[in-house]
Amino acid sequence: MTGAGQRSLHQSAVDQFQRAADLIDLNDSYREILSHPKNEIIVNFPVSLDDGSKKVFTGYRIQHNNLLGPYKGGLRFHPDVDLDEVKALAAWMTFKTALVGVPFGGAKGGVTIDPSQYSEDEMRRVVRRFTHALGSNIGPDHDIPAPDVGTSSKTMDWVMDTYANISPPGFRQSVKGVVTGKSIEVGGSVGREEATGRGVLYSLRHWCGEKGRRLDDLTVSVQGFGNVGSFFAELAAEAGCTIVAVADHTGTIANPDGIAIPKLRLWADQNGGIDGYPGADAIGTEELFSLPVDVMVPAALQNQISAARARALECKIVLEAANGPTTPEGEVVLAARGIEVVPDILANAGGVIVSYFEWLQNKSARAWSFADVDDRMRELVWQAHDRVVERRIGLGCSRREAAYVVALDRIADVYDRRGIFP
Repeated sequence: MTGAGQRSLHQSAVDQFQRAADLIDLNDSYREILSHPKNEIIVNFPVSLDDGSKKVFTGYRIQHNNLLGPYKGGLRFHPDVDLDEVKALAAWMTFKTALVGVPFGGAKGGVTIDPSQYSEDEMRRVVRRFTHALGSNIGPDHDIPAPDVGTSSKTMDWVMDTYANISPPGFRQSVKGVVTGKSIEVGGSVGREEATGRGVLYSLRHWCGEKGRRLDDLTVSVQGFGNVGSFFAELAAEAGCTIVAVADHTGTIANPDGIAIPKLRLWADQNGGIDGYPGADAIGTEELFSLPVDVMVPAALQNQISAARARALECKIVLEAANGPTTPEGEVVLAARGIEVVPDILANAGGVIVSYFEWLQNKSARAWSFADVDDRMRELVWQAHDRVVERRIGLGCSRREAAYVVALDRIADVYDRRGIFP
């Protein structure tokens, strides 16, 4: 959320791609186009609550760019959702899909709401009314939402069902691809739920290959224990990493000998968070950012690694599992200290890659095996990393700038070929 005196998150996103654009002398017209979303959809819709009262909620769908394919991006349900945040997230999606080579554009949406304050029946009504309000602004060949913070496969099932029921009868069986991240029974893909966290781990594996490191030699701290953070932590621990600290909205815990992540996930599910987990010691929030570890994984919300926290970090690499977790000021400090950053549009792209696979499965009415999904996802993640490393070496730039260069190369090439209508 952007308040008084706070830097615009969308402007930060624009600045990131502009730095990369400078490196390749990107056409000024393309810079202008990519600095703005194509469409900004804001809807205010009433919902009946359990006590019989009515409440009006505000929802957003920002469609940034669809040059390479249908708009694609998650739906975020959080009290801090606002227009500036969603514009930034939509822009990042455009560059993420271009970077990993899937035929999608970029979008993002959300509702300003705290889901924990409402019953399941109320949330179902919120989702259905929001979907109805969006109407034809989404669609399986136009704009394809997915889960994000505060939403889940259940949310996507409700969106899909609502969209199907407002579609003409002859199309209701062909619109499953209007969203991805659905439950498997409703048309989702195996491997989608953990895809973002698994993609983060593949990014870490690639970095280890570059540096001659081993996963089982790494100590890791994780900020955020939602879908992405918890799956990454469990998969990383299975691969041999020692997870020494974890934070979520309820607290921060540490154990230098390693935290048993499956037990922690069970505790968090039963207790609403990690606070009080008996297998680790409670520490202060800021202590998480000064613990000596090899890898720091921000997997919560944006703007978490400020300049002050960047100065406190004692790690070799920041692996951005969240979107926009490092502030511009924090990034300057990290660069000056020689702490590498694997940027969000590269590190957390596993989710959108497997969303693409789900979309393909829906279109062909087929279901892939987990091995097929995982192998294909890993291949695209590693190919993207290889291209980033190549451009980084060639340009002598940061990993983030190189990632944007790879994305901009692809977008500019298609604009060159297609031209600008009329």
